[in-house]
Amino acid sequence: MTSLTLVRRIAARPSVVFDLVATPDGLAAWWGPDDLPVVKAEIDARVGGGYRVHFRSQDGRDHEAFGEVLELARPDRLVMTYGYAFGGEPEEAGLTSRIEFELRPIEGGTELTFTHTDLRNEASKASHARGWTGALDKLVKRFA
Repeated sequence: MTSLTLVRRIAARPSVVFDLVATPDGLAAWWGPDDLPVVKAEIDARVGGGYRVHFRSQDGRDHEAFGEVLELARPDRLVMTYGYAFGGEPEEAGLTSRIEFELRPIEGGTELTFTHTDLRNEASKASHARGWTGALDKLVKRFA
């Protein structure tokens, strides 16, 4: 198993950024690697609550990520399981990984540290790194 970590500086307070990672409208605004919109986003932002995000990539493929909220400490931390109902990286089919959003106030906004752990191998890590890089870049651009 392997993991990836990405760090972004966002020109908004942690509470504002947290709302973008913990609400349906927020997730719909940035999730997915390309400039295409999310088809549907749902989240029950409480420990034990679930989420689903159906998105489409530029190649026209549909993907749906889903999982359970494991930790929630507004506005600092959100941890969820991560799996695919359909689409996604084929080697991750039927497996569960974990995503973490750590938010830290900094001068001028928030430092977001995103970590995706328990990925099957380096190929999956590289694929997810491309996807999450695009998604997090969209999140940063919202406040640029």
